Amino acid sequence: MTIKLSSLRKDYRFSVLDEQSVNPDPFIQFSTWFQDALDAGIDPPNAMVLSTADLEGNVSARVVLLKGADKAGFTFFSNYQSKKGLQLAANPKAALTFLWIALERQVRIEGVVRKVSRKESVAYFDSRPVDSRLSACVSPQSAVIPDRPFLEAMKEGFLLDLGDSPVKCPENWGGYLLKPTIIEFWQGREGRLHDRLRYRLERKSWILERLAP
Repeated sequence: MTIKLSSLRKDYRFSVLDEQSVNPDPFIQFSTWFQDALDAGIDPPNAMVLSTADLEGNVSARVVLLKGADKAGFTFFSNYQSKKGLQLAANPKAALTFLWIALERQVRIEGVVRKVSRKESVAYFDSRPVDSRLSACVSPQSAVIPDRPFLEAMKEGFLLDLGDSPVKCPENWGGYLLKPTIIEFWQGREGRLHDRLRYRLERKSWILERLAP
């Protein structure tokens, strides 16, 4: 099968991005853009591509959900024994990518990941819908399984064993915090002369730089 895409074109005219209009604090700038994504009705605005790599340089990427952002970094949750979890354990360097196409915007974030506290992981786990908690307990994430009925049987067996007990956060599940060293904001512009502004952490200060598109 051949898919020809050379004729697909999009011209970007929504907005501009310049050094005078952005906040000197990249976290505040991210918060502003995230609120714009919320106001624009982007669903879900917190979807992001998480890219990880093993020690041999093999890269993996998948979409996960941002669950917190502040000056400490960007928080997400997962199974620690999943492919991403094992790669992060071996190589904590990772990248996040947000694409808000309706706003013709992209944000790229690079940094180092660490696990959040067990207390924070349990608190978030307990706030999730019951079905989501059950899935986290049942699914051997990233492992090869025979078929869909296998998962359903795993869930039924877990519920039988659980009885009336509460669904507790598994030891192999929890949160990660990515502490950024680079945060780049991209705004599509007419004729492909896009705006790219990068905040780069140098010691304890953020350096703002314009990148060529």
